[in-house]
Amino acid sequence: MLGKRLLLVIPMVLVVSIIMFFLASLVPGDQARTILGENASPEAVAALREQLGLDLPPIQQYFNWALNALQGDLGSSIYSGEPVMSILAGRLPVTLSLMVLSTLAIGVVGIVLGLASALRGGWLGRVLDAISLVGLAVPGFAIAIFAISLLAVTVRIFPATGYVPINESLGGWLWTLVLPVFALSLGGTTLVAKQVRDSAKDALAKDYVRFLRANGVSETSIVLRHVLKNAAIPAVTVLGIGAIASLTGTVFVENVFVLPGLGTMATQATLNHDLPVLLGIGVLFTLITVFINLLVDIVYGVLNPKVRAA
Repeated sequence: MLGKRLLLVIPMVLVVSIIMFFLASLVPGDQARTILGENASPEAVAALREQLGLDLPPIQQYFNWALNALQGDLGSSIYSGEPVMSILAGRLPVTLSLMVLSTLAIGVVGIVLGLASALRGGWLGRVLDAISLVGLAVPGFAIAIFAISLLAVTVRIFPATGYVPINESLGGWLWTLVLPVFALSLGGTTLVAKQVRDSAKDALAKDYVRFLRANGVSETSIVLRHVLKNAAIPAVTVLGIGAIASLTGTVFVENVFVLPGLGTMATQATLNHDLPVLLGIGVLFTLITVFINLLVDIVYGVLNPKVRAA
């Protein structure tokens, strides 16, 4: 199964790069004019277009990029001249930090809330439903703006913008990412919590749970060793979707919190008509998405050996 997934990487990257290339070519504006400025002469703009290969037909431009990409060369930024690989390497740690922390928050907090709601029910279940509606209805960037207004401007607990690399200060790194991770993970956390709650309730009503209780097995052991395992399988699917949603959500959240990640780079590259950078980010996002799906398949196999055998 994993081998088939890996074979799908090549066509997926190919399709995504083609779509991004031709969508980017539809963006109004001229890359050479953007670099030289509005006062540049038509001759200078034409010379730069020829130098950058922008005078070639779009299909030939894409073909040239794809040939170089197959050899590990994603080209250079049209705007800054910096190699795309260097740009991605410099920005990736910020985006990965957001993704990993958001996924951990979605998984840990979602499972704890879901189990607590299944075991206690009552007001906790109703609060969970209400927060779920907010998390699903309100987009991440709106939650980010609200969090900044409340916790960075009014109360002044967390910083509104900025990023501290983990190698400079672990505490500073965590502190600067609290609000962005909250904005990214709220919707996914409530979804996982609801999924775990419903699955746990079903499991708690099974005959084998009554049998275990009748034989004196502790409630903690029943929940952690039996109920949680059954509830985890559907929750893994939602967690995988939440991780992929966190990746795409970084484009908006990084811009709101002015974080130097791939999301802000994608926005800047779009404004500058910097096609090589946009394609590089698109390829990298596709590879990360495939990796997440592979990880979900592996976890499925661990939780349910029948899936691995199939």
